[in-house]
Amino acid sequence: MVSMKLFDSERRVIEAAEQLAAALGSDPNHTVAAAAMDTAGRIHEAVNVYHFTGGPCAELVVLGAAAAAGAGPLATIAAAGDQGRGLIPPCGRCRQALLDLHPDVFVAVPTADGPTLRPIRKLLPDTYFFPDADARRIVRFNKRY
Repeated sequence: MVSMKLFDSERRVIEAAEQLAAALGSDPNHTVAAAAMDTAGRIHEAVNVYHFTGGPCAELVVLGAAAAAGAGPLATIAAAGDQGRGLIPPCGRCRQALLDLHPDVFVAVPTADGPTLRPIRKLLPDTYFFPDADARRIVRFNKRY
């Protein structure tokens, strides 16, 4: 799979997630941080809420935080684990929610060559599409254009 060259704004999203994860300390209820950038360039941050009943992942919490801030479509999202785990890919539930609510979002994932971005559709091939999702679409342009 071909890696995408990251824009500076996309690097800031990854850095925001990693910095927040590094600040989590040893609280077992909050072990993953997420950051998401909306189309206005604002970065929203959140952490997971671990609970034995299946508390929400950081990616889902950041979707809510962004919505509460009036974000609109998200362009980029990244998650990072505490205790120096660094960038981590989203779980299956988060992938499905991202696809349904932000079908054009790019997700930061770790690779052997460093972080790269993948369209959410590439992380969830042959997926079910929720017909009632009211997702607004966006387009990512290369700054050369």
